[in-house]
Amino acid sequence: MAEFLARRNRRRGTGSILIHDAALDRLQALRTRLGKPLIVNSAYRSPEHNARVRGAKRSKHLEGTAFDISMANHDPAVFEKAARAEGFLGFGTYPRSGFMHIDLGPARRWGDPFPARAIPFAEEQPPAREHLADSRTMKGSGAAGLATVGAAGIEMAQDTLSNAQSAIQPLIPYLDTLRWAFIALALAGIGLTVWARLDDWNRGRR
Repeated sequence: MAEFLARRNRRRGTGSILIHDAALDRLQALRTRLGKPLIVNSAYRSPEHNARVRGAKRSKHLEGTAFDISMANHDPAVFEKAARAEGFLGFGTYPRSGFMHIDLGPARRWGDPFPARAIPFAEEQPPAREHLADSRTMKGSGAAGLATVGAAGIEMAQDTLSNAQSAIQPLIPYLDTLRWAFIALALAGIGLTVWARLDDWNRGRR
């Protein structure tokens, strides 16, 4: 992360770099705690660059201990709580620009609160899905597939026996009945599959 921030500040500032190891360590710990990438809008600023962007005269960005982090992929409340847990003390919120300022202190807070999102962030860990082996849909599909294969096999056997010796001719009517039994089982399996999918849909399982 230090190498990335160095490249970014060379590009956006005057080419001067100030790496604050403790700040970068806390930033890396924050990224690990959140389990998401951190989009850094601004980190260290040279005095010239800070003046161009109209930063505070005593901005912590000048010391390399401040970061402006985009909230595009973070819930602001969750982000701030995690940042505090990792030792950041200064917080500035900029909902119109979509980022939050964090620094190593002193402890203070400013800015407007972020509005509630119309669509909240999804849970980090999605709810456990039904195991395919236990799925009613899969069971119905499996029964239908097995029955279809069985019906086809019986039909092939019937064709073979039709050409066999006359001694086994009496078995052919029974095979025809068995083939229709397999076909009925296949239709039942298909019906179970359709019903299970509709029932899962109604219960909110996609």
